[in-house]
Amino acid sequence: MSKATRIRAWTRLLSSYVVAALSVGIATVITQEMGSIIKDTASLFFCSVMLSSWYGGIWPGAFAALLSVLALDYYFIPPLYALGIGLEEAPDMIVFVATALFIGWLSGDQKRAQESLSKARDELDAKVQERTAQLKRANEQLQSEIAEREAAQEGLIQAQAEIARIARITTMGELAASIAHELNQPLGSIVTSGDACLRWLAARPPNLEEATQAVEAIIRDGTRASSVLVRIRGLLRRGERLRERLDIKDVIREVIALLDGELRRNAISLQTDMPEKLPPVVVDRVLLQQVILNLIVNAMEAMRAVSDRARVLRIQTEEQPSGSIVVLLQDSGVGVDPEHSSRMFEAFYTTKVQGIGMGLTISRSIIEAHGGRLWAVANNGPGSSFRFTLPIDGGGKM
Repeated sequence: MSKATRIRAWTRLLSSYVVAALSVGIATVITQEMGSIIKDTASLFFCSVMLSSWYGGIWPGAFAALLSVLALDYYFIPPLYALGIGLEEAPDMIVFVATALFIGWLSGDQKRAQESLSKARDELDAKVQERTAQLKRANEQLQSEIAEREAAQEGLIQAQAEIARIARITTMGELAASIAHELNQPLGSIVTSGDACLRWLAARPPNLEEATQAVEAIIRDGTRASSVLVRIRGLLRRGERLRERLDIKDVIREVIALLDGELRRNAISLQTDMPEKLPPVVVDRVLLQQVILNLIVNAMEAMRAVSDRARVLRIQTEEQPSGSIVVLLQDSGVGVDPEHSSRMFEAFYTTKVQGIGMGLTISRSIIEAHGGRLWAVANNGPGSSFRFTLPIDGGGKM
């Protein structure tokens, strides 16, 4: 116990005895002055004992009881102004002392109970405040971790989207390089044979035999170039070993999860209507994801310039009686321009500043390779709708 604490304890104890003495003194004065009114001489002394016990505890209460006995004996029990209790007053005095001590003990116990309750309440308040502070810190830390995780996830999604875009560009570059390499030799031979044919025909007289051979060479090299294209196209369409039975809803949800950040950044409200019980389709997951990704990105770009109405993207799946599943992607964007609608699926045709015009062409090729169909229509209101079908039995070769 520190020195300051000890001093406070002794000061409290001393003040308790002072209060006891003062209360007995006041009770004595009042009883003397109002003796004719107060019938019970000991009543105020009981009050002083009670007050002393409540303020300082049982020992100051006992001290007040002792002083009360002395005051009663000296001032109120004959012979007055002399100490000494006769046999007649002894029982009354014993009863007084016992009652005073009992009242003092009861008051002190009540005070201790109140102090204990107050202390317990203070400790409980302190623990509640401490726990509240801990929970607040934990909540702030959790919010910070959630924000960091969301930022990291958003960065991951952006990185994945960028990697996918770079992969598509790289694939197109590799494809172009491969086609150029494979076609370079037969096309060179065709040009050479064409020049030779012209020279033989320009001779006087024309050498028809040599010209005929040059034309035959042109036909042969043209056929070889065509076979190169057929072979490359076959390589692109080969992928049956990658096909699997899938729930179309799972494929769509995977793409939505990938683009969730972009949808929120562009303030686009996503509405889905996909019945739980749909038969599976046999598809190449990656290629089908590429189709859905391309259609959703096109829809987002079509709604980016919209500011006078809500940006809504609606995705719906439905089973058709014809044995296929139709997927609808409907936006509230600028809509399909009738001037460009007939050419939107043409290769390298695009209305975008940075577009290359291959997205819809490749998407249609993928859907058709799965035995389905992809088309676009204008909405009755703003925006456009893209639909594609997939056969439930997984028809179509790739």
